[in-house]
Amino acid sequence: MSKLKIAVQKSGRLHDDSMKILKAIGISIDNGKDQLKASAKNFPLEVFYLRNGDIPQYLKDGVVDSAIIGENVLIEKGSDIPSIEKLGFSSCKVSIAVPKGVSYNSITDLEGKRIATSYPNTVNQFLKKNNVNANLHIINGSVEIAPNIGLADAIVDIVSSGSTLFKNGLKEVEVLLKSEAVLAVSPLISSENEQILNKIQFRLQSVLKGRRNKYVLLNAPNEKLDAIINILPGMNSPTILPLAKEGWSSLHSVINKNEFWEVIDELKKNGAEGILVCPIENMVL
Repeated sequence: MSKLKIAVQKSGRLHDDSMKILKAIGISIDNGKDQLKASAKNFPLEVFYLRNGDIPQYLKDGVVDSAIIGENVLIEKGSDIPSIEKLGFSSCKVSIAVPKGVSYNSITDLEGKRIATSYPNTVNQFLKKNNVNANLHIINGSVEIAPNIGLADAIVDIVSSGSTLFKNGLKEVEVLLKSEAVLAVSPLISSENEQILNKIQFRLQSVLKGRRNKYVLLNAPNEKLDAIINILPGMNSPTILPLAKEGWSSLHSVINKNEFWEVIDELKKNGAEGILVCPIENMVL
């Protein structure tokens, strides 16, 4: 039986989150210490643990069929490789930063300047789009130190919390792109393995929908139901069940977590009581 080969980062936060989401979709992987490859116990899947920067080439060559990879790396090293699902974790930005004491008004301030980065393709595309000419110094490693040692006037690097920039006396001035983990697919994937990947994508979508929503149960007097239904449309419409208490009903629905507190406030204003909120493990539509 054919097995889908999927690559994940060999260590770090992206690795940890990748393994968590594979576990969340019901795939059990026997991941021994320092293994470079492991097979799933209950699914036709092999996991390859690789350096993040090497994964795009493995996808291009068809060594792996798919990968969980940072979108920023895919854009830099594999712009011709399709991503088929955003996974909602390992969010970051690729940004331009300059020393705190340097005045910065617009991207044109970088004309003729020296920029240190490990993302030359991304930076060149951004500079070309903005008609700016700059000199790139390609660095693999601690890019943030470059302005302090006189190697560069600015840097382009990944920014998550911004604490690393702060510690090195830098400030973020431009965002080139926003990134998160994505599911990427090799252009050489076989039709048989593509069917396996479709099953994985379906499971991922169910888990991601669950993470984006919360399940809500509440009690309300029947004369308030119409107002509350307008607040709680749910997937199609809320589930309404009569309570033992005459004139009252229980409503069950789903709320997007980004609108959660605003919706709860409106429910309370319109007579909802005993509001119970639960996490959703999976949403299969």
